[in-house]
Amino acid sequence: MTAFIDQARVSVRGGDGGNGAVAFRREKFVPKGGPAGGDGGDGGSVILLADEGLSTLLDFRYRHDYQAPAGERGGNKDKYGHKGQDAVLRVPAGTEVYDHDSGELLADMRTHGERFVVASGGKGGRGNIHFATATDQAPRRAEPGQPGEERVIRLELKLLADVGLVGFPNVGKSSLIARISAARPKVADYPFTTLIPHLGMVRLSDDRSFVVADVPGLIEGAHAGAGLGHRFLRHLERTRVLVHLLELSSIPGRTPLRDYQILRRELALHDPALAGRIEVVVLNKLDLPETRKKFPALQRQFARRGLHLLGVSAATGEGMAGLLAAMWTALERARAAKIEPAGQAP
Repeated sequence: MTAFIDQARVSVRGGDGGNGAVAFRREKFVPKGGPAGGDGGDGGSVILLADEGLSTLLDFRYRHDYQAPAGERGGNKDKYGHKGQDAVLRVPAGTEVYDHDSGELLADMRTHGERFVVASGGKGGRGNIHFATATDQAPRRAEPGQPGEERVIRLELKLLADVGLVGFPNVGKSSLIARISAARPKVADYPFTTLIPHLGMVRLSDDRSFVVADVPGLIEGAHAGAGLGHRFLRHLERTRVLVHLLELSSIPGRTPLRDYQILRRELALHDPALAGRIEVVVLNKLDLPETRKKFPALQRQFARRGLHLLGVSAATGEGMAGLLAAMWTALERARAAKIEPAGQAP
């Protein structure tokens, strides 16, 4: 399995511009033949390119320094130096680019094919052909090339998904995304099965589809670093709809309603805007007799708080049609209300 890396620190430097040349033509009756030194070429730039085919910043895990080639120096006979080749670094769509020193957001690479010049190449120096005057027809000076731009950047990947699955560990998020999409995350009967986020495309018909993100399970205190989920809470910032997946747990003190309230609190403490997301609330594992028996009472408990509780079984597929319809309806409501993920333009 490809490692999931969602943060990286990288040093980038544009190529230096080439020096201008001092050279002279050999022409009869022209002092020293006249100036013939060409300009130096501009240095190459370091360019980030958003690629929707990538899902991790793994390429930057072991290499942290990138420099574009310098421009060539100018030549004689008015020859200009070649421009340095740009260094193009591919990043996943959804990558935010920050200046490491100032913390300034430089770019939000959301669209496939989007390009951002993160370190410009230096300008090439002018050759002596530019410095001839009436009193100095054979100048012996040229400009040096300018140094390329240099900076340290921080890359942060935030998954781009329409719907985010939220829940405690082992409630069945991985089973659910595997049931409704082509994603095939690891599924096992122990907590924190999901160690990396997963994306799945849900296709309802030819013209109705959306992307679902399954992030590692959250626990109380996740916003402050508890459990595994705190690293991945930011991946929910770009979702329009949140699906709270609950279970009837045998752990003392845990109830579906209390789990829902804890999840809501953790999301709000991480980013208050998440509290305003349109929600779908779902009880999983209806295939278990105890869950099925208590489901009507739990529905009434949630209804008293103005919440409609759906029931599904990710294991058997029961209730999937109703859940997918609810997801699509919630997504249409979010789009109609122009609810946009953090940092994303309408």
